Amino acid sequence: MRKITRRSFLTAAVACGAAAALSACGGSSSASSVAASSTVASASVAAAANGEKFTVGICQLVQHAALDAATQGFEDALTASFGENVTFDFQNAQGDSATCATIANGFVSSGVALIMANATPALQAAQAATNTIPILGTSVTEYGVALGLDNFSGTVGGNVSGTSDLAPLDQQADMIVEWMPEVKKVGLLYCSAEANSQYQVDEVQKYLEAKGVTATQYAFSDSNDLSSVCQKAADENDALYVPTDNTVAANTGIVDGICRPAKKPVFAGEEGICSGCGVATLSIDYHQLGEVTGEMAYNILVKGEDPATMEIKYAPDTTKMYNADICQELGITPPDGYTAIEA
Repeated sequence: MRKITRRSFLTAAVACGAAAALSACGGSSSASSVAASSTVASASVAAAANGEKFTVGICQLVQHAALDAATQGFEDALTASFGENVTFDFQNAQGDSATCATIANGFVSSGVALIMANATPALQAAQAATNTIPILGTSVTEYGVALGLDNFSGTVGGNVSGTSDLAPLDQQADMIVEWMPEVKKVGLLYCSAEANSQYQVDEVQKYLEAKGVTATQYAFSDSNDLSSVCQKAADENDALYVPTDNTVAANTGIVDGICRPAKKPVFAGEEGICSGCGVATLSIDYHQLGEVTGEMAYNILVKGEDPATMEIKYAPDTTKMYNADICQELGITPPDGYTAIEA
C-alpha cells in the first residue's frame, strides 16, 4: 500500500513575483553547495540503513495527462523500492510559476529528503529555493535552456539532475511532411512563458524550412489569449504544430474547438496533447520517464549518488501514434507504422 500525503492545491499568491521562481540559484554549482549536497546524501544513506522513513516533495506545475503520468511513474518506482517507508507530499501549482516558488520554499522549510520538480517552472523554482536538498526534474525538455546554463553538456551540477521529455524534433518535422506531403504553411503554436516551448518551435521551424515549408510562430502569453492566437494560426496555415507545451496540454479543448471544425490538422509533441486535439505525434512514455526519475531518486537516497555528477536521462523509446477519431472526422488516413491512441 502506498502511503501518500497530498496537500490541498495552493492558490495564494506569493509575495515575490514569478521572476523569482524563474531565477537560477547562483550558488547551486559552488563547492559549498556540492559539499552540502553530499552531506544530505550521506544522511539519506544512514537513514535508509536504519529503516527510517523519507518524505519526498513533488511540485507539479499543472494537471494534465503527461505530467500526471510522470508523477505516477515516479511514485510507483519509489513505492516499489521503499513500500510504506516513503511519503509523498504532492502539490499542484495549477499552472502558476509563483505558486511553484511557494511550494518549493515550503518543501525546504519542512525538510523533505528530496524534491521532484515536474515541468520547467517547477524545476526553476526548486533550484531557486535550495542548493542543499537534492532536486530531480522531470518533463523538462532541455535543461540548459530551462536553467540558463552556458555550454550545457549533460550534467547540471550542484544539487540538481533529472530526466528530459525531449523527443527527436527533426523526426517530428518529418512526421508533419509524411502526413501532409503537399503542406505549404505550418503554424507553430506555443506559450511564450515556457522557455522550452520556444526552444522546440525554433528547432522544428528550422527543420521544416529546410524542407521548403513555411513555418510561422504563434505565441500566446497564457490561456487567456490562447483562443485568439490559435484562431489566427488556423486561419493562416494548412496545419498546426504544438510542442510539449504545458499550457496547451491543459487546454486542448480550446485548440480542438477551433482546429477540428476548420479542418486544420494539429501535430503534437506528446500523446496527451494529441489525444485532446491532434492527429498524430511522435511521443515518449511519460510514466516510464517518471519511473526513471524514481530510480534516480532511489540512487540518491540509498546509494548516496551525488546529483552533481548524475547525467540527465532521456526516455529510451518514442512511439508514432495517431488520434483515430480526429483522423476519421478530417478524412485523413494514417501512414503505415502509427498506432492508435487508446481512448
